[in-house]
Amino acid sequence: MDVVYVVGPVLLIAIVLAAVWLDRWSVPVILVALGAGILFGSDVLRLWHFDDIELTNRIANLALVFILFHGGFTTRRANFQAVALPAGGLATWGVVLTAVATFGALYGVFNWSLHKALLLAAIISSTDAAAIFSILRRQPLPQKLSSTVEIESAANDPMAILLTLAVIGGITAAHSSWQMSVLVFIWKFAVGPFCGWFLAKAALWLFNRLESQDRGHYYVLSLGIILLIYGLTEMINASGMLAVFVAGYLMGNRPFVYKQGVTNFSSAVSTIGNVGLFALMGLQVFPHQWGAIWLDGILLFLVLTLFARPFAVWVGTAGMGLGWRNKTFIAWAGLRGSVPIVLATYPAAAGLAIGQEVFNLVFFAVLLSIGIQGSTLGWLARLLNFTC
Repeated sequence: MDVVYVVGPVLLIAIVLAAVWLDRWSVPVILVALGAGILFGSDVLRLWHFDDIELTNRIANLALVFILFHGGFTTRRANFQAVALPAGGLATWGVVLTAVATFGALYGVFNWSLHKALLLAAIISSTDAAAIFSILRRQPLPQKLSSTVEIESAANDPMAILLTLAVIGGITAAHSSWQMSVLVFIWKFAVGPFCGWFLAKAALWLFNRLESQDRGHYYVLSLGIILLIYGLTEMINASGMLAVFVAGYLMGNRPFVYKQGVTNFSSAVSTIGNVGLFALMGLQVFPHQWGAIWLDGILLFLVLTLFARPFAVWVGTAGMGLGWRNKTFIAWAGLRGSVPIVLATYPAAAGLAIGQEVFNLVFFAVLLSIGIQGSTLGWLARLLNFTC
């Protein structure tokens, strides 16, 4: 227990100090958190041995709830309406196109095994909201462009989860039918936003009728409401992540009592969630296992970043009038992060022999994505004349 109260705080302080110092080189804080987690973990300084996949999964989901709520809360209605088609397309058929292109390259061109190529293509097919919100909002980009990437990243988790479960089910023969998988996806994608909208309306009603002189009550109320929206939606097997994003979007675009305080609270919790989540992911990794997979990890990153993602963006947004500069930036801004890492724990949990290899490959590719793409987004924005 002492490690939690000594090494944990030192880890967080080190992340902040390093992030402030590295900010001059535009190194994203989540990359610093990942690196610090690896440094403090079992393979380097050995200050904190942590290998609980199940606990990591739960904490990651909790952090994502607040990250997605804040992402929705700070998304303006006009921006959302302007990008609903391209963002929605990339979040659905764009994920499928990414998975298909990745699988085709890995299996058809580089002759990876069928199961390995299928699993990796499905797991790493979605962009990550935590990484996107943490990095992209540091860049003074056109609203339509930034909103497209942010909304896509918040809405594409259900499709990636469906693909991953379908692939694992096909390998283990656990699913009864593809038709049932499609119905489950439709339910998650349709009912999740409705739950978020309905519960957000109830939350607004409650905020506007609460009369309290203690500002802390509004923070506690916000905390309870966000968690309740996610929990109730998940209870009926709909997408709680989509629900909290929609709820945040609705509440962020409506006036209510003490809204500015709730905004500050949401921002703080989201930042803490981002940093804590990626530090925890770093602790979960054992770099000594990378010796056998680092070449495959680089290849996976290159296939995804230079072929599959651009293919999905160009084909998935055809006829939407985005222009080549916007498409180029959107393709490069398809960062991978915590969601693919969490999904990478599913094969091992299902008892698949290649589960650990898949996890290590996904984490290695995600690390490259955050480090290379995340650190160069500002440079690319200037090159494309989006910023000065």
